[in-house]
Amino acid sequence: MKTIAIAKNHFSLHPSGAAYWQEKKTLLLADVHLGKVAHFRKNGIAVPRKAEGAFYKKMESLFQTFAIERILFLGDLFHSDQNNAWHLFAAWVEQQKAELVLVEGNHDVIPSWKFEQLGLKVVESLTEEAFFFTHFPTAKEDHFVFCGHVHPGVKLKGAGLQRLSLPCFYQSQNQLILPAFGAFTGLHLLQAKEGDRVFVTTGKEVVEFGEKMH
Repeated sequence: MKTIAIAKNHFSLHPSGAAYWQEKKTLLLADVHLGKVAHFRKNGIAVPRKAEGAFYKKMESLFQTFAIERILFLGDLFHSDQNNAWHLFAAWVEQQKAELVLVEGNHDVIPSWKFEQLGLKVVESLTEEAFFFTHFPTAKEDHFVFCGHVHPGVKLKGAGLQRLSLPCFYQSQNQLILPAFGAFTGLHLLQAKEGDRVFVTTGKEVVEFGEKMH
């Protein structure tokens, strides 16, 4: 896990792809894409059923790691229309004590009132202190942006010419793009620009690009 400081606040970058805002006890998640496994299976694509529970297993670990009082979903919480994954999510929400906020993304086609009935707050974006939370990468004057949408990743080259693509947190001057938290989401490979910081996650550790992995 890596902790970075932004505007005198501290954010822990977790191997799961989540970021934890220490001062606000807030967990940031992007591109969960719940229901995508069921969507794949419905369309004849063979995906192991155990993958449907990946989100909940990761969340259990995060609650053991952090004191979480709020969860901000930075868009694409669900992949598409309602399916059986909705009922599982509804049961999970009932058990939560943390405040749940959904910043709408392009895949969030389920009506917002249905999320609000479950107890989630739904917003187009959120501005808080020096930060702007949204789904899409954007430039926001006088604010640092947290977003998702891109599913950022980088390609690593090994000494034996091995090539491996891994998700990453991508930080530019005024923006941090979170990796997709969901399973089977794919990667958009980025070429790091001078001055940008790339934090690769293997699922077990977070390593800043250029550092040695264990």
